[in-house]
Amino acid sequence: MVIWLVGLSGSGKTTLGREMAEQWRRIEPNTVLLDGDEVREVFAHDRSDDAYTVAGRRLNAERLVALCQMLDRQGINVVCCILSLFPDMREANRTRFSRYFEIFMDADMNALALRDTKGLYRAAKAGTQRNVVGVDIPFPRPANPDLTIVSSGECPDIAELARRTLAQAQAGSR
Repeated sequence: MVIWLVGLSGSGKTTLGREMAEQWRRIEPNTVLLDGDEVREVFAHDRSDDAYTVAGRRLNAERLVALCQMLDRQGINVVCCILSLFPDMREANRTRFSRYFEIFMDADMNALALRDTKGLYRAAKAGTQRNVVGVDIPFPRPANPDLTIVSSGECPDIAELARRTLAQAQAGSR
């Protein structure tokens, strides 16, 4: 099964994804966490000039999809945390994996700018950073996520949120 966490930078994808993977691993050790930023590092794709352009982001997303497919074919559960900028890829995920559950971490730009854990939004506003999704690259909101979690407010009890979300994903995957 592949659980696909989607959302803008700072929306909480990785925080929730890490906790979900950890909890799932306790029940099913054949569980892996894939994070878009970490996959960029593995392939040294974070160092190229075009890494964060739309084309560079597509390449990274294609790598994540391929990794998820490889793991899924081997019966390994995947929690994948990815910005997921491409609606066509998200739609294709519904048929390419054995079971799929899409979670949209929905945070408004004001909350993201306040949180700004990577400094992306400050840099974009200052004009020193280009290719920031949600600023100068549009983010197409997922049309039909299986679950939307509004993550603009205070940080919830992540362990409890992960437990409930994991249970819902396992019960409702397609």
